[in-house]
Amino acid sequence: MKLLVVEDHALVREGLVLTLRSLDRRADLLEASNAGDALALIEGERDLDLVLLDLLLPDVNGLLLLLTVRGRYPMLPVIVVSALEDPGTVRRAIQAGANGFVAKSSPSYVLLDAVRAVLAGGVFVPDCIDGEGGRREGSAPSTDAKDLDLTVGQRRVFNLLVQGLSNREIGQSLGLTEGTVKVHVSKILRSLGVTSRSQAVLVAARLGLKI
Repeated sequence: MKLLVVEDHALVREGLVLTLRSLDRRADLLEASNAGDALALIEGERDLDLVLLDLLLPDVNGLLLLLTVRGRYPMLPVIVVSALEDPGTVRRAIQAGANGFVAKSSPSYVLLDAVRAVLAGGVFVPDCIDGEGGRREGSAPSTDAKDLDLTVGQRRVFNLLVQGLSNREIGQSLGLTEGTVKVHVSKILRSLGVTSRSQAVLVAARLGLKI
């Protein structure tokens, strides 16, 4: 397991690393104190499993860094760990493509739960923004994708989309042209009220969609 902690305050960063070490003492834990170093490490360490990202970095706004990482490495999971705990910040982080959000005021077990959930392919968003708890998204009551007014074909595309397949791979799997897949994906995004594939995956996890 290889994790990257991006945090400019040394004491906080060391505390995060110490907490993460309890997950697996053999884990390779990398550290960066700014966005520039973080991007260099991500570029050089292509086998990273997860990034833990602070939003208040000295050189670049953390949300901008998150958007950059999501654009260049769409399959790399990112958990935001921030002192900014208001619902608006959480919402912006998730909309920017974060796979999870943990408040710095949370107890260590919340961070560990979040890491386990995201490494398992899930999403972790706090129930309350007060440091007392969080939940694995997807534990909400399931909703049938038919409620979103998607056709059978679109639900099949959606199912492969949430598995991380590209438009080309979805087309090959379902015997569709890439253009047809793009049309289906556009309809799926509109139905969910989102603008990106990563947001669609997060919404599917949050709603516990049965596709």
